[in-house]
Amino acid sequence: MIPRYVPGHGLLRGRTVVITAAAGAGIGGATARRCLEEGARVFLSDAHERRLDEASAALTAEFGDVPARVCDVTDETQVRALYAEASERFGRIDVAVNNAGLGGTAELADMTDEQWDRVVDVTLTGTMRCTRAALRIMKDQGAGVIVNNASVIGWRAQKGQSHYAAAKAGVMALTRCAALEAAEHGVRINAVSPSLAMHPHLAKVTSRDLLEELTGREAFGRHAEPWEVANVIVFLASDYASYMTGEVVSVSSQRA
Repeated sequence: MIPRYVPGHGLLRGRTVVITAAAGAGIGGATARRCLEEGARVFLSDAHERRLDEASAALTAEFGDVPARVCDVTDETQVRALYAEASERFGRIDVAVNNAGLGGTAELADMTDEQWDRVVDVTLTGTMRCTRAALRIMKDQGAGVIVNNASVIGWRAQKGQSHYAAAKAGVMALTRCAALEAAEHGVRINAVSPSLAMHPHLAKVTSRDLLEELTGREAFGRHAEPWEVANVIVFLASDYASYMTGEVVSVSSQRA
């Protein structure tokens, strides 16, 4: 049974939030909506221009101005431009949610360098670029929160996922190390680690057998809704998590 959708309680009222990979029906899109419901000003970003424009228009119609900028996290120039525009537009960046990632299935013996590099560049190095850009701004502010999107696959093994698992394990390590560097500047950095958050794109690119297998591993016997992961991201971004940094929070019964 899917639980009741939790209404907003103003946890991020007045905060400015930048979210990557925020278009569509996945975790990024759900996080954008949840942040707006919690009173935040949200700046959307995604590599897919059409989907981003649609998401921005839909949320603007419902919540008021929700600006957006196309950003490919593998391009350092675009990443810098994203955070610079958000900072200039709102005067500060209080929260950065680094959600962009890229999966794929390939057994290591058959994997090409290009397959490996593409997944790692988007999922790990892209997260590093965004964390770095946000941290540079937040250090000057003396405050801020960064939430990275990891995955339980950074802890557990799964065939065909060497590149993705290595990248997500790297996101976890990046989060922990960067958090220690950021603490003296009043900046917190944490990560969420979802297992299976169902959305239409995932259903298209994943076999039914694998989805059933992964669902069977979950304590509740069901997949997560994207907004359930977004709830934890909002918690980590809020003052309720003021003493948490360097943590990787499993949004699942699966953990290290």
